[in-house]
This record gives sequence, C-alpha cells and structure tokens, in this order.
Amino acid sequence: MDIGLSSACFYPLETEKSVVRACEAGAKTIEIFMNAHSEFQPEFVKNMAEICKSNGVRVASVHTMGSFTESFHLFSSYKRRFFEAKDTSFKRHFDVMHTLGAEILVMHGIKKPGSISDEEYFERFGELIRMGKAEGLKVCQENVVHYRSESPELLMRMGEYIGDDFNMVFDIKQSIRTGIDPFVFAEKLHKYIRHIHISDHNSEKDCFVPCKDGTFDFKRFFKTMLDYGYKGNFIVELYENGYDNDEELTIAMRELKNYLNSLHCVL
Repeated sequence: MDIGLSSACFYPLETEKSVVRACEAGAKTIEIFMNAHSEFQPEFVKNMAEICKSNGVRVASVHTMGSFTESFHLFSSYKRRFFEAKDTSFKRHFDVMHTLGAEILVMHGIKKPGSISDEEYFERFGELIRMGKAEGLKVCQENVVHYRSESPELLMRMGEYIGDDFNMVFDIKQSIRTGIDPFVFAEKLHKYIRHIHISDHNSEKDCFVPCKDGTFDFKRFFKTMLDYGYKGNFIVELYENGYDNDEELTIAMRELKNYLNSLHCVL
C-alpha cells in the first residue's frame, strides 16, 4: 500500500517526461496513462521501465490509451470489432504491463447510452478480465461520470454477473461529479475495489491537489477503506489545472502518507 501519483497529472506533457516529473516529485508508486500508439513500442516501454527502476519507483497500474474510444472498439453493436480489438489494441496493454511490472489495467468501459445491453457489456468485459487473469493481471472497471459505470447499482449488477473476478478502480472525483457521496459509493462497492484515484474538492470545484483548499476527509476515508480490508494503493490523479506547482504534489503525498501512518499503516 502506498500513496502514489498518476502521469495524468502532467498531461499533455509527453508520457515519458511525465514519468520523470512524477519521480522528481518524490512518488515511489505511479500509474502510467498511455497516450499514443508509438508508446507501445518495446524500446519506448523499456525506457520508461528504466526510468522507474533508476528512481526506485514501482509502476502499480496502467491506464488504457483511447479510453474515450473503448465504446467504439470494444463495446459497440458491431461485434466483429470487439473480437478484433481485444486481440490487438486492447491486448497490447498486457505487454506494456509485463515490462513495467504493473498489475492493474484501468478501463472506463462503455459511454452512455451505448448500443448494447448491460448483459452484453458485462459478458464482453468479463472476457477482457479473463484474458488479463490468464496473464496474472487485473482488468478493472473505473467509475466514470457519463459512462454506465457512474451508477453504483449497475456496478453491483456487473459484479454479481461476472463474479469473484470483477475488480474496480474507485475514483473520488468521478463519484463527486456523478453526485454521489464517495463514502456511500465505497460502502456499496468496497468488496470489488482494488485501486483508488484520489483528489480533493470543495463546494466550488473538484479534482485538485489534496491537503490544500479542499474539504474531503482523507483520514476518515483511509480508515473506512482499511476497515473494509482494502489493501491497494491510493493514486493522486489530477489534471494540469488542479495544482500550481510540483511541490504541492510532493507535499500532498507526504501529508497523505502521514494520515495513513497515523492509522498504523507504515509505508
């Protein structure tokens, strides 16, 4: 368990440069968001792995490239495209993960309203999960506003349909944007949550650096998740307008680690 940083915090800076920035900010655990086809080239991925290794940084997770196009390639009514994409543009993420040492693949899934039934969506996502499991990897559904996964009720049905192999990434800001209290969301779905994206918010805005101007009770949240038996990482995921400088990211990670340590979770 660790407090980490997503390369998404530095977008649209190129991915490898974002990894360097995350290392320089003091992160020891990171998530890498893939952003271009060229970034799947073996030498490119090996270079990112070397950057991480030389800085003592662990890659916990990878975020799919083209999360906005998953609906078209994997979850449209044209089923042939699913069979083609799952063995090409989707599966290539596994090679990246093996090289980087990552275990978790983050996916947005189908955008609302979508052109297939929920059952068909569950079936296809379940097949992607089984593909990952065969390689020792976890393919995870993230809760995302304007996607079917914004609904806790749908995610609960998805978990019941897929069974024990269903895994989730829980994103605090996405829960806020959906209008659902993150604590309520976690209460309903904690048994499926394997990875968490964190950010802060207040009554005026969301998705900004923790431990600054926000009101979210991270101490309570950490304790709640630990009481549920959560053993994964907490990854700070922001956009470039969510903080003023990299030092704020460093301070946030340090303060959040102190919160966890106060709960006798030594990092």
